[in-house]
Amino acid sequence: MVPRWSRALTHLSKLRSFTSIELRKDFGLIHRQSYAAVAPAPADSPDKSLPTKPKVSLDKLFWSKPCSLALAPDSPLRVEDPMFEGIKRIVLKLMLFYSKQSKSIRGANVIYRRILYQVDKPAIYEVFNLEKTFKMTFSLLVLHMWLCLRRLKAEGKEGVELGQYVYEIYNHDVELRVSKAGVNLLLMKWMKELEKIFYGNIVAYDAALLPEAKQDELTEVIWRNIFSDDGTAKPDPAAFRTVQAMTRYVRREVSCLSLTDKEAMFSGNFMFTSLENSSPDTVRR
Repeated sequence: MVPRWSRALTHLSKLRSFTSIELRKDFGLIHRQSYAAVAPAPADSPDKSLPTKPKVSLDKLFWSKPCSLALAPDSPLRVEDPMFEGIKRIVLKLMLFYSKQSKSIRGANVIYRRILYQVDKPAIYEVFNLEKTFKMTFSLLVLHMWLCLRRLKAEGKEGVELGQYVYEIYNHDVELRVSKAGVNLLLMKWMKELEKIFYGNIVAYDAALLPEAKQDELTEVIWRNIFSDDGTAKPDPAAFRTVQAMTRYVRREVSCLSLTDKEAMFSGNFMFTSLENSSPDTVRR
């Protein structure tokens, strides 16, 4: 059976990103701040003695050559299956701990943790000067889910099946986030609307990477899905440099993930490009 997220993409293959103005107004009830407005530049601190973070030069970021995102064998961030021996291993084997499904579920959990590590950390908001709202976090979450699902899909049926497990973990996490944001009534309605946004965005991202896509199509899709609050098709001049920088970031992550081997992807032993203390040098690996 074709997994649900893959089947839905087939049905939506001719759609653009989900940009219903009515939905965006309803979605705004979760958080009334701008969907993706670039955060205003912070005012100068009256206390000049306080340390200030160096300003990020967006025009210089994400130009470096792509490379594999796989973690080194000796990386402390790696997650490995426990290697038990004797009676303990026999018992776990009888409990299907080492079954293909169990391994896939554990791998999917690690993959999703890698996504959360990138999306929930302050760095991505600081680098791109974004407000951390529910809507913004959701948009970035969908973007990084797409990056992973796209790479897993390249591994065929096995990757699509693993992607389904990742999607189910994501869906549960989003439901918890919606509840935490204060939406307890009509929760299923919100989840259905968010699901439409998820699939619409993924279809749009895929279409933007097709050989026949316009040169600036990915930039426009990122603008609509992440930055635009009113459904406009073209980037706002004030946010244009930021949108371009995020486009370079996305294209680079796509290339880096394509260079990341299957074992690293399936086990979750990879990390997105670090945005901590971003500079032209620190985004390189």
